Amino acid sequence: MGGVWSYPREDFSLVETGLATRVPGPGWNATTANGEAWSGSRALAAHRTLQLPSVVTVTNLENGRSLTLRVNDRGPVNAGRVIGLSDRAAELLGVPASGAAQVRVTVDGDRSRALSDAVPGREVPRVAIETAPRAAVAAESLEPPPGARSSAPARTATTRVAAEEAPAARPRDVALPETVTQGPPQPGRLYVELGTLSRPESAQRLAARVPGARIETFGTRRDRQYRVRLGPYPDVTGADAALERSLSAGVSGARILVD
Repeated sequence: MGGVWSYPREDFSLVETGLATRVPGPGWNATTANGEAWSGSRALAAHRTLQLPSVVTVTNLENGRSLTLRVNDRGPVNAGRVIGLSDRAAELLGVPASGAAQVRVTVDGDRSRALSDAVPGREVPRVAIETAPRAAVAAESLEPPPGARSSAPARTATTRVAAEEAPAARPRDVALPETVTQGPPQPGRLYVELGTLSRPESAQRLAARVPGARIETFGTRRDRQYRVRLGPYPDVTGADAALERSLSAGVSGARILVD
């Protein structure tokens, strides 16, 4: 989308920052990427890589509002935007009709797993458990010893074990109320991150591809990481321009984030 490849994958612990924007959706009476109905009057979201459907909490860092949303479509087309919001979701979060807002996106792991397991046709892997092998046992009937009285053989209790348990009922879709939580505003600064690498020479080669990029070192001595960034930028226009330069230089993993 927008000339940039994205590769969807399941991620139940994702936390990311960036810019949110409104998305028009697939249109009236159309379906989303996973076959659900999209409506601008519902609080919904679109993401380029998250599993569909999933549940995320989006926090507008500029005004402190948070809202839990169902992600059921792919987008936004603009690679510089981390999440797309329906008109209803954008109104509740205070995102302007034209423009973008700094946000933090946090995946609700439990509810997202419940939705993922409930997708029709999805096979939940089962762990095969083999019983321990039983050795052959020889039995022989003997006469009772002299002076002993014979009695009827005791009944042996039998336990019936099912070959395979019936699969547990799948959870129903999670209903998401349109509840806005108000917290303190936490606006940050806009950066363009080109990538995070574990070898300094690789970070140097990446930084050399985009003029003005710098390398930031973080982590312990044993687990040191090298982050390549541009910025900070005072506004969205500057961050968008830097992202465009990075993508034009062939850095396809570049993204705008808030720090």
